[in-house]
Amino acid sequence: MSAPNLFLTYVSDAEQSTAFYSDLFDIEPTFTSPRYVAFEVAPGVLFAIWTGHNENTTRDTPRTSEIGLMVPGPSSKVDDVYKEWVAKGVRVVDEPHDDVFGRTFVIADPDGNLIRVSPTD
Repeated sequence: MSAPNLFLTYVSDAEQSTAFYSDLFDIEPTFTSPRYVAFEVAPGVLFAIWTGHNENTTRDTPRTSEIGLMVPGPSSKVDDVYKEWVAKGVRVVDEPHDDVFGRTFVIADPDGNLIRVSPTD
């Protein structure tokens, strides 16, 4: 069996979210349509945003998962990413702190999807 190779996040505004993720991760989409945008994050692995067909998927819809970015190197690298992203004006949900798996923090995208930064396992 193959490993998962598509990670899909629901958003309410594809254009706004494309700009957010392009700036945040410093990546450009590999596929763009009015409601679905994909970014290749590794060979054959896509991170995509989609408005879907569900009128109930709005900014007020509770989010129950996280997008993760694992940062190699010492814990100070996690703090460096935090400072860089705060300078971009992100909404901080949980400031940097030490947890059982190391240094971490959480921000939210415009729809409230959570993005956690932590050290590489």
